[in-house]
Amino acid sequence: MRSMLFVPADSDRKMAKAMASGADAVILDLEDSISVDGKARARGVAREFLTSAMATWTPAQPRIYVRINDLATPFWQDDLAMLEGGLPHGILLPKSRSGEDVHQLSVALGHAEEKSGAKQGTTRILALVTEVAISLLQLPSYIGSSSRLVGFTWGAEDLSAEIGASANREPDGSFTSPYRLVRDMMLLTATAAEVPAIDTVYIDFRNKTGLALEASMAARDGFVGKMAIHPDQVPIINEAFTPPPAEVERARAIVAAFEAANGAGVVGFQGQMLDRPHLVLAKRTLARAPA
Repeated sequence: MRSMLFVPADSDRKMAKAMASGADAVILDLEDSISVDGKARARGVAREFLTSAMATWTPAQPRIYVRINDLATPFWQDDLAMLEGGLPHGILLPKSRSGEDVHQLSVALGHAEEKSGAKQGTTRILALVTEVAISLLQLPSYIGSSSRLVGFTWGAEDLSAEIGASANREPDGSFTSPYRLVRDMMLLTATAAEVPAIDTVYIDFRNKTGLALEASMAARDGFVGKMAIHPDQVPIINEAFTPPPAEVERARAIVAAFEAANGAGVVGFQGQMLDRPHLVLAKRTLARAPA
């Protein structure tokens, strides 16, 4: 998933617009964008939208995720109960504290699938693993925590509030030292867990140049996609995480060269000697290429 677009779950109009944005996934938000007093109404709106959308969903449309409230609140179980009428493709778990939270959510989703008559294990989990400090000290606990895990993502805003940072970006727009560390730790954890890493949001949504630069750097570093907070960000993100045709053709040629070498660990390719890591990178490029 190259682009995942957040949309408040209390607006039919905004959710419909998000589904037409070209995003690879839409995240119906029941957490930060909904006030405490508005959560019950948002669940009702989201339930109706989700039931209809999932009943008519086709692969040409964005996949649908729901960001529930975190497991330390009294709201998340009501969020899951609301979903039983039409389970989404996945859940974004915010403010996760450890792999135990992922496991707890996985068990709850199993019960929801049973009540809905859905196949067990089909509702996936994307874990937001950097919003609370304790999670960062327990990142290895996420590895193998659930077969439902479809990826990890990170965020800086909630963590800034928790650690008392007055800012999380430098004047030039780059992240300050603590958040560069957090980003890198999440990326390495995703790699160890063999799941995709999704980059955080770019909140200056009118700054298209800044977004394009940050998205291209994330793609360079190994992220496969990025969160979005506005439909206008989606095309920029999709372009950044779609390998250009020349890169795809080179990757195909590298894979073909190794296949022709009948299992050799090193091959000659366009005047260079390539080994197995080059093959792994080529296959990753092809996995990100358009069908």
